[in-house]
Amino acid sequence: MDFELLLVVATLVSGLIWLIDRLAFRPRRRARLTNEARALGNEAGIESGQVNDNEPLLVDYAKSFFPILLAVLVIRSFLFEPFRIPSGSMMPTLLVGDFILVNKYSYGLRLPVINTKVVPIGEPARGDVAVFRYPEQPEVDYIKRIIGLPGDTVRVDGQRLWINGDEVDLETTGRYEGDANLKHAGLTQAIETLPEGGPHQILMDTDRRLGSAQWTVPEGHYFVMGDNRNHSNDSRFWGFVPESNLVGKAVMIWLHWNWQDGGFDAGRIGRSIDTVDAD
Repeated sequence: MDFELLLVVATLVSGLIWLIDRLAFRPRRRARLTNEARALGNEAGIESGQVNDNEPLLVDYAKSFFPILLAVLVIRSFLFEPFRIPSGSMMPTLLVGDFILVNKYSYGLRLPVINTKVVPIGEPARGDVAVFRYPEQPEVDYIKRIIGLPGDTVRVDGQRLWINGDEVDLETTGRYEGDANLKHAGLTQAIETLPEGGPHQILMDTDRRLGSAQWTVPEGHYFVMGDNRNHSNDSRFWGFVPESNLVGKAVMIWLHWNWQDGGFDAGRIGRSIDTVDAD
């Protein structure tokens, strides 16, 4: 059971316990206690509300936790959800150990668990860093950059990229030295400028040859790639992301902590993902 489903179930159960008690059992409990108080001559206690209705512990817990669970559910499902970056596929934009916030309403409000869009608000744009449910394993969340929109033709030939027949501008800027564990240090760093999507930084392993292929993005789907081009499992290998699999747009880094390196980097906190520079 994933966390989102567990949160929905916990919120529903605690709310139902509180509601059923409020409508059915509390009135009976209070009536019984009121009759007992009258029998003991405690009329003053009845009038002043001092008669304790001995609320069951389960109901007390449900009443206490329900508003908290409901608030977390609403924020996480419709506003922002935290994620941790577990791999280097989006380097240098995002590093292993980055904790990010994902805007859940950028691509429309969706019901939790079933992920059905109920309020259309916006659509993905080329260049967005998006979180989505991995099509081959929907319980796993992936994060990649949106390269191709519905109807686009995307072509990859080696390290170069074409969109709708136009070659995407690519400017090499030097060697990458920012990876603390050195797994990707020494890769070629470049600035790629997508049409309508603006510039972003990517990493390329020029010693590894990428193949040549072309795709046409079907309606209701998106073509995604990682910024670490030679070290990313993305649409080049498993196909397109259905619109129904989208979770939201990554917008900000709120913490960086890499347990493997024991590294806490306060300098990355609060950085907008749209403007993250390589270290």
